[in-house]
Amino acid sequence: MEMKRKIVISMIFALFVAGSLLTGPHKPTANAQSFKEAPDFTLPDLSGNSFKFSNLKGKVIILDFWATWCPPYRAEIPHFKSLYSQYKSDGLEVIGIALDQGGVNVVKPFAEDFEINYPILIGNQRVTDDYGGIRGIPTTFIINRSGDIVKKFVGYQDKEVFESAIQDLL
Repeated sequence: MEMKRKIVISMIFALFVAGSLLTGPHKPTANAQSFKEAPDFTLPDLSGNSFKFSNLKGKVIILDFWATWCPPYRAEIPHFKSLYSQYKSDGLEVIGIALDQGGVNVVKPFAEDFEINYPILIGNQRVTDDYGGIRGIPTTFIINRSGDIVKKFVGYQDKEVFESAIQDLL
Protein backbone atom coordinates (compact mmCIF):
# COMPACT_ATOMS: atom_id res chain seq x y z
CA MET A 1 0.00 0.00 0.00
CA GLU A 2 2.85 2.38 0.86
CA MET A 3 4.43 1.80 -2.56
CA LYS A 4 1.20 2.76 -4.34
CA ARG A 5 1.04 5.96 -2.32
CA LYS A 6 4.62 6.87 -3.28
CA ILE A 7 3.88 6.19 -6.94
CA VAL A 8 0.77 8.38 -6.87
CA ILE A 9 2.65 11.22 -5.15
CA SER A 10 5.50 10.91 -7.67
CA MET A 11 3.04 11.00 -10.57
CA ILE A 12 1.31 14.11 -9.22
CA PHE A 13 4.65 15.85 -8.78
CA ALA A 14 5.73 14.83 -12.29
CA LEU A 15 2.49 16.20 -13.75
CA PHE A 16 3.01 19.47 -11.90
CA VAL A 17 6.57 19.80 -13.19
CA ALA A 18 5.57 18.81 -16.72
CA GLY A 19 2.71 21.30 -16.67
CA SER A 20 5.06 24.06 -15.57
CA LEU A 21 7.54 23.21 -18.29
CA LEU A 22 4.96 22.76 -21.05
CA THR A 23 3.35 26.12 -20.45
CA GLY A 24 6.75 27.70 -20.99
CA PRO A 25 7.70 31.18 -19.87
CA HIS A 26 4.90 33.32 -18.62
CA LYS A 27 4.38 36.86 -19.85
CA PRO A 28 4.76 39.79 -17.50
CA THR A 29 1.58 40.26 -15.50
CA ALA A 30 1.68 44.03 -15.67
CA ASN A 31 3.67 46.96 -16.96
CA ALA A 32 5.29 50.03 -15.41
CA GLN A 33 2.06 52.03 -15.25
CA SER A 34 0.59 49.53 -12.78
CA PHE A 35 3.18 49.97 -10.06
CA LYS A 36 4.71 52.47 -7.69
CA GLU A 37 7.76 52.79 -5.51
CA ALA A 38 9.02 49.47 -4.23
CA PRO A 39 8.15 49.07 -0.53
CA ASP A 40 11.11 49.18 1.84
CA PHE A 41 11.81 46.27 4.17
CA THR A 42 14.41 44.91 6.52
CA LEU A 43 14.88 41.13 6.50
CA PRO A 44 17.50 38.73 7.84
CA ASP A 45 20.05 37.27 5.45
CA LEU A 46 21.34 33.71 5.71
CA SER A 47 23.88 34.74 8.38
CA GLY A 48 21.24 36.43 10.54
CA ASN A 49 22.33 39.96 9.63
CA SER A 50 19.70 42.62 8.89
CA PHE A 51 19.43 43.59 5.23
CA LYS A 52 17.73 46.94 4.55
CA PHE A 53 16.29 47.17 1.04
CA SER A 54 16.44 50.98 0.87
CA ASN A 55 20.25 50.77 1.04
CA LEU A 56 20.09 49.62 -2.60
CA LYS A 57 18.59 52.89 -3.89
CA GLY A 58 20.41 53.91 -7.04
CA LYS A 59 20.78 50.30 -8.20
CA VAL A 60 18.74 48.32 -10.72
CA ILE A 61 17.23 45.42 -8.80
CA ILE A 62 15.87 42.01 -9.67
CA LEU A 63 13.82 41.09 -6.59
CA ASP A 64 12.70 37.46 -6.63
CA PHE A 65 10.26 35.74 -4.25
CA TRP A 66 10.86 31.98 -4.29
CA ALA A 67 11.04 28.71 -2.35
CA THR A 68 13.46 25.79 -2.40
CA TRP A 69 10.77 23.29 -3.45
CA CYS A 70 9.76 25.30 -6.56
CA PRO A 71 10.99 23.67 -9.83
CA PRO A 72 10.59 26.86 -11.92
CA TYR A 73 12.72 28.81 -9.45
CA ARG A 74 15.39 26.11 -9.55
CA ALA A 75 15.44 26.54 -13.33
CA GLU A 76 15.88 30.32 -12.95
CA ILE A 77 18.83 30.16 -10.54
CA PRO A 78 21.46 29.93 -13.33
CA HIS A 79 19.86 32.99 -15.01
CA PHE A 80 20.12 35.10 -11.87
CA LYS A 81 23.66 33.93 -11.10
CA SER A 82 24.78 34.77 -14.62
CA LEU A 83 23.04 38.16 -14.75
CA TYR A 84 24.42 39.12 -11.35
CA SER A 85 27.98 38.22 -12.39
CA GLN A 86 27.64 39.94 -15.74
CA TYR A 87 25.95 43.19 -14.67
CA LYS A 88 26.87 43.75 -11.03
CA SER A 89 29.60 46.22 -12.00
CA ASP A 90 26.97 48.16 -13.99
CA GLY A 91 24.78 48.58 -10.91
CA LEU A 92 22.61 45.45 -10.92
CA GLU A 93 21.60 43.79 -7.68
CA VAL A 94 19.77 40.47 -7.52
CA ILE A 95 17.97 39.75 -4.26
CA GLY A 96 16.21 36.49 -3.50
CA ILE A 97 13.51 36.39 -0.81
CA ALA A 98 12.94 32.82 0.33
CA LEU A 99 9.43 31.97 1.51
CA ASP A 100 10.14 28.47 2.85
CA GLN A 101 8.41 27.56 6.11
CA GLY A 102 11.66 26.01 7.37
CA GLY A 103 13.44 29.37 7.16
CA VAL A 104 17.20 29.58 7.26
CA ASN A 105 17.59 25.92 8.27
CA VAL A 106 16.22 24.87 4.87
CA VAL A 107 17.33 27.80 2.73
CA LYS A 108 20.98 28.13 3.73
CA PRO A 109 22.03 24.57 2.71
CA PHE A 110 20.01 24.94 -0.50
CA ALA A 111 21.79 28.22 -1.37
CA GLU A 112 25.15 26.61 -0.67
CA ASP A 113 24.33 23.52 -2.78
CA PHE A 114 23.27 25.71 -5.72
CA GLU A 115 26.23 28.08 -5.20
CA ILE A 116 23.94 31.12 -5.26
CA ASN A 117 26.16 34.19 -5.61
CA TYR A 118 23.60 36.90 -4.77
CA PRO A 119 22.03 37.86 -1.44
CA ILE A 120 19.29 35.58 -0.12
CA LEU A 121 16.91 36.87 2.54
CA ILE A 122 14.32 35.09 4.66
CA GLY A 123 10.89 36.50 3.87
CA ASN A 124 7.83 36.97 6.05
CA GLN A 125 4.12 37.70 5.66
CA ARG A 126 4.60 41.46 5.91
CA VAL A 127 6.97 41.71 2.94
CA THR A 128 4.73 39.52 0.77
CA ASP A 129 1.73 41.67 1.71
CA ASP A 130 3.68 44.87 0.99
CA TYR A 131 4.42 43.56 -2.50
CA GLY A 132 0.76 42.98 -3.27
CA GLY A 133 0.46 39.47 -1.92
CA ILE A 134 2.64 36.87 -3.58
CA ARG A 135 0.16 34.42 -5.11
CA GLY A 136 2.59 32.29 -7.08
CA ILE A 137 6.28 31.62 -7.03
CA PRO A 138 8.57 32.54 -8.41
CA THR A 139 7.37 36.16 -8.55
CA THR A 140 10.00 38.59 -9.73
CA PHE A 141 10.01 42.38 -9.69
CA ILE A 142 12.30 44.63 -11.74
CA ILE A 143 13.05 47.88 -9.91
CA ASN A 144 14.73 50.91 -11.48
CA ARG A 145 17.42 53.16 -9.97
CA SER A 146 14.76 55.48 -8.54
CA GLY A 147 13.24 52.60 -6.58
CA ASP A 148 10.15 52.21 -8.76
CA ILE A 149 8.79 48.81 -9.75
CA VAL A 150 8.77 48.72 -13.55
CA LYS A 151 7.90 45.08 -14.25
CA LYS A 152 6.47 42.06 -12.51
CA PHE A 153 6.78 38.48 -13.68
CA VAL A 154 4.97 35.46 -12.25
CA GLY A 155 6.35 32.05 -13.09
CA TYR A 156 9.44 30.89 -14.92
CA GLN A 157 11.16 33.29 -17.33
CA ASP A 158 14.06 32.76 -19.71
CA LYS A 159 17.27 34.64 -18.98
CA GLU A 160 16.69 36.81 -22.04
CA VAL A 161 13.42 38.11 -20.59
CA PHE A 162 15.15 39.37 -17.45
CA GLU A 163 18.11 40.67 -19.43
CA SER A 164 15.81 42.62 -21.74
CA ALA A 165 13.94 44.05 -18.74
CA ILE A 166 17.13 45.43 -17.14
CA GLN A 167 19.07 46.53 -20.25
CA ASP A 168 17.58 50.02 -20.57
CA LEU A 169 17.69 50.58 -16.82
CA LEU A 170 21.43 49.97 -16.34
